[in-house]
Amino acid sequence: MPLNFRLFEQKDTEFWEAFVTTANNGTIFHERKFINYHPPGRFVDHSLIIEKNGKPLAVFPAAEIVRDKKRWLISHPGASYGSFVYPLDLSFSDSYELVAGLKHYANSQKFDAIRLTLPPAIYQQRVSNYIDFALVKHGFEYAKRDVSSMLTIEATPDENLAKFRSTHRTAVRKAIRQGVEIRQSEDYVAFYDILKHNLKIRHGVTPTHTLNELIQLKDMYPDKISLHAAFHDGTMVAGVVNFVVNPQVVLAFYISHDEEYQHLRAVNLLFFEIIKWSHAQGTKYLDFGIFTVDMEPNFGLGR
Repeated sequence: MPLNFRLFEQKDTEFWEAFVTTANNGTIFHERKFINYHPPGRFVDHSLIIEKNGKPLAVFPAAEIVRDKKRWLISHPGASYGSFVYPLDLSFSDSYELVAGLKHYANSQKFDAIRLTLPPAIYQQRVSNYIDFALVKHGFEYAKRDVSSMLTIEATPDENLAKFRSTHRTAVRKAIRQGVEIRQSEDYVAFYDILKHNLKIRHGVTPTHTLNELIQLKDMYPDKISLHAAFHDGTMVAGVVNFVVNPQVVLAFYISHDEEYQHLRAVNLLFFEIIKWSHAQGTKYLDFGIFTVDMEPNFGLGR
């Protein structure tokens, strides 16, 4: 029996959120709450619920856009990651049928193209490349690849510190000697000033979120979004905004420091403390984010 693809409706919200929470690869980026924080009208939502034999098999957060006079079905642009969200026991054959069904659905709805943004494999509880294989087999090609850095959280602080390069371990000790203090902070204004200044002078860009949007997200996810900051003599000198994207992974979404205080090596100590905090949360991985932009490496971030 073929799969049934139907549009998400508001009455499906409670089901959707529960499905994402218990899925093999669900993240906060797949939740309706996250997708819907954007102002009404910014995106044309085309999210899908896929059913097999009358029961939900997967959900697919998506939107439709028009580019070069072509109609595209894409992973929702209001989130970092998209693609299918599916249960732990998704079979190889069902994975294959999901992709085949998506192509058939897109054709039936007169879409000209499909674009997906898959999350890293470590975001899955049970790692599988079934969907990846099915996509390639059905003619999908990589439009671009990004490189990211992940750290497996070890059982003890010493084991995690041992993973640091010797220069980084030295920097951690130096920051401690110079009186750098690490703590969670609610001062998003101070951090945003550091972030905005750094992005402007280094890359000529602005942060993905406005200050108000970042605070709104923090208020929406008080237990999943937090700011860890480094202070010296009471002044914030560096900070990291962390997203607990699912039980597996903490994502360092924003990382920034005040270059006037770079000699303190606060970022090294900051991440050492974040790793300890991540371990206390029970997460398995710390995702440092990508260090490629449009297929170009940023060797200042990834070495």
